[in-house]
Amino acid sequence: MHEYALADAVIAAVRKTAADERLARVLRVEVRVGALQSIDEHTFARALDTVRPPDDARFAAVEFALSLVPVRCRCRPCGAEYGPEVGAEADAHGAEAIHFVPELAHSYLRCPRCQSPDFDILEGRGVTIGRIEGERDE
Repeated sequence: MHEYALADAVIAAVRKTAADERLARVLRVEVRVGALQSIDEHTFARALDTVRPPDDARFAAVEFALSLVPVRCRCRPCGAEYGPEVGAEADAHGAEAIHFVPELAHSYLRCPRCQSPDFDILEGRGVTIGRIEGERDE
């Protein structure tokens, strides 16, 4: 379950930002999850609550808002932008391979316009923090 490792990384980044910004309380953290990560959102939300530091009062009332970022690609040869359905276009083995090594998407996905496997992934990778809301120290 890599959801717990990712949750730990998110918490570490939020703790650093809270310290840097002198936040007395962290109220809301928006977390963007790329569809290529194939993360179970329920497990990830539970992991965020589990790894939240219980001894850090800044996190006592934090709310995590998760949003899924769909995959967006741009074909290099023809310039078409498209959003492939990773699960629909790749078999179960391919979807799992893409999950662990997103660059393997080129082996399983094709441009719907020209069928080229040569494309850039514009969105839908990784886990990022979109916004942190909190209250500053007085």
